[in-house]
Amino acid sequence: MARLLVRLSPLFYNGGPTRSVLSKSRGLVRPLSTATDLSLTRYNECVDWKKKLTPEQYVVTREKATEVPFSGMYLNHNDVGMYHCVCCDAPLFSSESKYDSGTGWPSFFEAHGTWERDESHANIVRRSDNSLGNTGTEVLCKQCDAHLGHVFDDGPDPTGQRFCVNSTALHFKPREN
Repeated sequence: MARLLVRLSPLFYNGGPTRSVLSKSRGLVRPLSTATDLSLTRYNECVDWKKKLTPEQYVVTREKATEVPFSGMYLNHNDVGMYHCVCCDAPLFSSESKYDSGTGWPSFFEAHGTWERDESHANIVRRSDNSLGNTGTEVLCKQCDAHLGHVFDDGPDPTGQRFCVNSTALHFKPREN
């Protein structure tokens, strides 16, 4: 709530969105726009994503492309550990929630940090998306707004969710014993 008030205060006290403020969160500093950008991300927006990412990672995560089905390196990956955001390293999906959906993308039935159906502690955000020809739900990294994939309501128990995630948007860290 405090972050929202800081973002909105210039609208009420300066007559309009003419300045930005800085927020320091988790050791990262990013400008908070006081205009129409009400992103929930906390990652440094000054990152040069084209330098940090491979061309394929950039197109998928920053321009919302989709990798070719059945081509991703994590599609048939079965090691135990955690899948992280390739852009900001936020933990996104546990290998324990991964399953073979037969769709051509790594699939998960819930995001890491989800408690029952509460995703408030998960590092994902859902947004409505009409780019697939009908209304769908895009999944983004909560920390850096990276496009991860889409979520559907035709997954297995216990959640009934199917997160179809681009391998290109992920990197895997094996569980240490």
